[in-house]
Amino acid sequence: MKPLFLIIALSCFTVMAKSQATNIGETTISEWQYGKNGAVSITYDDGSYNQFKGALPVMERLHLPATFFVITGGIPGSKYHGKFIGRPVETIIAESATTPTSAQNFLERCSAAGYLGYKGTITYVTRAASLYDNPKRKEQAYKVMDEVYQKVRNGDFQPGYQPCDEYLQEKGSTWNDFRHYAAEGYEIASHSITHASMPGLDSVNIVYELEKSKEEIRNQMGAKYTFSTEVPYGYENERVMKIAYKIYPALRNRMPEPWLTEIDRPSRKTPATNGKDYVQWQRECNTRAPLPLMKSWVDTTVARKDTWLVLVIHGVDGLGYEALPHTLLDEYFQYIKNREDKLWVATFGDVTKYMRERENVSVNTNKAKSGIDLNINNPLDKEMYTVPLTLKTYVPENWKQVAVKQGGKSQKVSPAKDDKGTYVVYQVSPNIKNVNLAGL
Repeated sequence: MKPLFLIIALSCFTVMAKSQATNIGETTISEWQYGKNGAVSITYDDGSYNQFKGALPVMERLHLPATFFVITGGIPGSKYHGKFIGRPVETIIAESATTPTSAQNFLERCSAAGYLGYKGTITYVTRAASLYDNPKRKEQAYKVMDEVYQKVRNGDFQPGYQPCDEYLQEKGSTWNDFRHYAAEGYEIASHSITHASMPGLDSVNIVYELEKSKEEIRNQMGAKYTFSTEVPYGYENERVMKIAYKIYPALRNRMPEPWLTEIDRPSRKTPATNGKDYVQWQRECNTRAPLPLMKSWVDTTVARKDTWLVLVIHGVDGLGYEALPHTLLDEYFQYIKNREDKLWVATFGDVTKYMRERENVSVNTNKAKSGIDLNINNPLDKEMYTVPLTLKTYVPENWKQVAVKQGGKSQKVSPAKDDKGTYVVYQVSPNIKNVNLAGL
């Protein structure tokens, strides 16, 4: 008669063996590419020249990707520039002498104010749009418009056109530069034509700023770079967002996905218990964020499994909003690089695409004589959604190496083990339907 402990041990072994056998072929899509703990996207707003002169060389040395949201109208060779679409501005100026600004005419007047033929008016547009974005301060926005139009009628401004500071800070960059950076893996994306204050614009002028910036980038860079945008100043104005959603597949301002919790950059919240698959955590790297705090954002992302840290950077080396020295960014980027075994560092567009692919793609498996066959179904736009997916598949315990074949390409992968059995982690295209795993 066998000892009781041996019978129990044999029973446990039998259950475990059966469990591992039934897991064979079980496949999941990893939450992040390469099975990492979290994702980080380094993003730059405005495209100021020092971002490329000071910060980009640091990222190139460390082989870190990033997204640059650039203002397209001021780049030499651009076809589309800032303008007002609507009635003659002389008519609007004349009407302002007898008709005060109100809800009925504010958007037209604010849209036109930067193009009245005088320098200095654009600052009034920026201020009025910010006030108008707050439902409690719209009356103040109307007064700002009355003030600027009165000054125009009084001749208080010098003739000419003067864009905003962000537009002027791009001086020095060219489309050839951007094409070169893109070839290195950097994402060049839209930040509108003129860095316009969208809540103060009427619909036709919002569409012009966003559509023509997209068209400019398509003509200069190719369709690949028309995926992402950041509406200037980080506005989340509902009217503006509805228009922008129809033009760009991804907005850094807002991503209303049912599987994503958003923590915007002004928020003081940190990722906590989350009932959704992902958290997008935007943090702004600026002079008000000490380096230890910025490092803590990275540590939190490493410790969790669901967090996408989106870093927002503006000025660099004295040029631009809240400018940081490139030496500080060097130390910070090195801190991120040192945790790359746990973090997937990728462009804003690539992380967005991966998450959407994971949420929409289905993978079906079938045990076959040739090994394990997988069938991938991707309902998304196959020209746009091309970021490789990371799969985890359980395989027979006696497979010492695994050949993964898809679309004529093959890769060899070494198995690993967990409490469920032997598995492999590997990359596949979301757009080639058939995958085969075979033991070697």
